[in-house]
Amino acid sequence: MAAEKINERTRGVYIISPTPFTETGEIDFASTDSLIDFYLEAGVTGITILGVLGEAPKLAPTEARAFLEHVMKRIDGRRPIVVGASNPGTDNLVRFAREAMDLGAAGLMIAPQPGLKTDDQVFGYWAEVLTRLGPDVPVCYQDYPQTTNTVSSVAVLHRLIDAFPNFVMLKHEEASGLPKITRMRERSDKGEGRRVSILVGNGGLYLPQELRRGADGAMTGFAYPEMLVEVCAKFHAGDVEGAEDLFDIYLPILRHEQQMGFGLAVRKDVLRRRGIIACSNTRHPGPKLTARDHQELDELMARLGAKLHGR
Repeated sequence: MAAEKINERTRGVYIISPTPFTETGEIDFASTDSLIDFYLEAGVTGITILGVLGEAPKLAPTEARAFLEHVMKRIDGRRPIVVGASNPGTDNLVRFAREAMDLGAAGLMIAPQPGLKTDDQVFGYWAEVLTRLGPDVPVCYQDYPQTTNTVSSVAVLHRLIDAFPNFVMLKHEEASGLPKITRMRERSDKGEGRRVSILVGNGGLYLPQELRRGADGAMTGFAYPEMLVEVCAKFHAGDVEGAEDLFDIYLPILRHEQQMGFGLAVRKDVLRRRGIIACSNTRHPGPKLTARDHQELDELMARLGAKLHGR
């Protein structure tokens, strides 16, 4: 049973899932099950797997396929699943993308090839990928220049949106890129181009302002997904100040978790501490928490707990 595919009007919270590992380094499928159940209980709109947080480049192709199959079976159509399909080789990307869609994926998250320098290079790369995937395969364009070193200008995004109907969503992670959201929404609001869904990343660090600029929700991996869900729900219900107030409570730990590189270990350890996964290990080369790091996390989680208790 397949869930509805992502489209230009998709909104809400698509939580980015880590890939849990055992103490000996294998994929932990039992923790995967508890993690999925946790996300469902938190009320997420959908789940995105095999992204940067999922350590996808560190998985063997057989592991990625096994994880994908396991998640799809566990979800059983209850929520849409977006699958990260970025790959340095376009043949491999297209092959895995087709496998994911055949298994019931709601769409694909793909980042541009690293190091593209001009708009024409960006357009040329995406023209090949989107054409080969075909018009019936919806794609979320992961705009994350902090890791890809490829800057996607508003102009080239507009060119791609106009040319390829399967470009249905932008995962906006350029920091700070609030004007980009404004420029894209102004164009579609005037009827000068097709509207696409915009979900934001970066842990949700700028979420209230991004929602005010016209974003439709979040696609990120913050270890307290219930906050993301409630903030988006409040905002879309018209309680804009209530959304901001709730966001403010979580901001210190969200900011701490969003440290480049190091944040992966923090997120996984928060999930372990919350009893969601059994082990917070990342695969080498990956960050590891020191005793001092654990002490800081103790303090931040205790402060958050006290604030939530006092609401």
